[in-house]
Amino acid sequence: QKYQNTLSQISLIKTKLFPKNELQERHENFIPFYHRAPKLSNFKAQIQEKQNQFVNRAVLVEELSQQYSLIDTTDSVSRNIQSLLHENTFTVATGHQLCLFTGPLYFIYKIITTINLSEQLKSEYPEYNFVPIYWMASEDHDFDEVNHVHLFGKTLKWNQDQKGAVGAISTKSMQSLFNQLKPILGDSKNAEDLYRLLSDSYLKNKDLASATRHLVNSLFSKYGLVVLDADSPNLKKEAIPLIKRDVLEQSNYPLIQNTNQGLGEVQAYVRPINFFYLQKGSRNRIEQQGSDFIVCNSDLKFSKEALLSEIENHPERFSPNVLLRPLFKEFILPNLAMIGGGAEVNYWMQLKSTFSFNKIVYPILMLRNSVLIANDTISKKVNSLGFDIKDFFYDDVDLHKMYVSRTSDVDVNINSELVKLDDLFSSLLSKTVDEGIKTSIMAEKQKQVNALKKIEHKLLKHEKQKYQNAISQISVIKTKLFPKKVLQERHENFIPFYLKYGVVFFDLLKKELKPFEHKFTLISDQ
Repeated sequence: QKYQNTLSQISLIKTKLFPKNELQERHENFIPFYHRAPKLSNFKAQIQEKQNQFVNRAVLVEELSQQYSLIDTTDSVSRNIQSLLHENTFTVATGHQLCLFTGPLYFIYKIITTINLSEQLKSEYPEYNFVPIYWMASEDHDFDEVNHVHLFGKTLKWNQDQKGAVGAISTKSMQSLFNQLKPILGDSKNAEDLYRLLSDSYLKNKDLASATRHLVNSLFSKYGLVVLDADSPNLKKEAIPLIKRDVLEQSNYPLIQNTNQGLGEVQAYVRPINFFYLQKGSRNRIEQQGSDFIVCNSDLKFSKEALLSEIENHPERFSPNVLLRPLFKEFILPNLAMIGGGAEVNYWMQLKSTFSFNKIVYPILMLRNSVLIANDTISKKVNSLGFDIKDFFYDDVDLHKMYVSRTSDVDVNINSELVKLDDLFSSLLSKTVDEGIKTSIMAEKQKQVNALKKIEHKLLKHEKQKYQNAISQISVIKTKLFPKKVLQERHENFIPFYLKYGVVFFDLLKKELKPFEHKFTLISDQ
């Protein structure tokens, strides 16, 4: 089915759902905490700076080639991997947890933003090559964050008891999950294709990391996206100096603490040691106790000399936390930009001085694109009620009031009365300089404002009863566009859109999402 749509945009701030300190509209007080603003013109200087940082491209390409040796991919992916051997090739990267069936929609939006950015950079700087990277957060150990997906108002959950890094969790226990999935998908051609894709990804691969690589490769390899799992002895070996500085010298801790004081509210908690000890079935924090180093929730204990030997001989056993992973990523990749959501951008901003200390180039931080999609049924209802999709960023009460005010013969809005009231009390205030009398006047004004608002509420309530059907429809639309009162992209999965439109859905997103526009994209399916 062909995807026909109308497109509109709204600024992130006007959605009222993004903090005002998001990177694209950040107050100048935050400038010290990021490197270069996310503008196309700034990438030339970023390229020149990154060229001066050594990256072991041979090890990176060898590792990627090995990871791709067991899956079929496109020529564009293979070319992109080999191009990383050349000094004029750079990456733009996003990362995400290994969510079941990709999890919420913004997983898809992050990847497409990354692909589009790499293509736009190639157009602007044709003498260089740019490779889009999806970095799998395979070492995360919070399985509850990735074991479910929301579909058609229900939650489909993968129940299993394995512990440790989620990427290593076996997929053998997923058959019962697929038995639940099949009737949900239905029997259309797109449903058959999708079921085959998902079952090939998860039931024919040994673990969650392999399954996620297969799925993401199947969806995005035609655009040249390269998937990287950094839970690798070869890549961890490259990072031995980084591990030593954090674990043994604990040199990052005071730097991040100092930055946190400047930022105020921070996204991620910093510890003296920001690496976990990784074993099969467990991923536990490392802490120093006196002269020894212990692995929490275990009997393991190391002297400083023994821990140094462990780092040098088994670097793969050391797993960075959320604050050290960015340094690891930028250490092993010839990377120019990090694409993420608001929370990710905020915790990267805790790290600028740490990057400098470790002599790693701080990337350009870019917000991923955000999207709200209204299907044809919702779009028609929105139009019939006299609204635009962007109006639904207001809450239910405001939407009801807007509808009644526009439709009813009775003007329930008291703004003009409030203006007159304000004029009246301003006039009264001008008649005295006595602070006691002024306080009394202001108190009386507030009483009158409250009384008028109560009257407005009663008028609105009375008028709403006349339009109960429309009011109910507005609330239903609001719930469908903002399930559980959160952004659609943070709750819904891509599966319903794939069932209706197949792979054309990804082509639409790729066509419409612009990395540098910094707007919230609204797509009305018609």
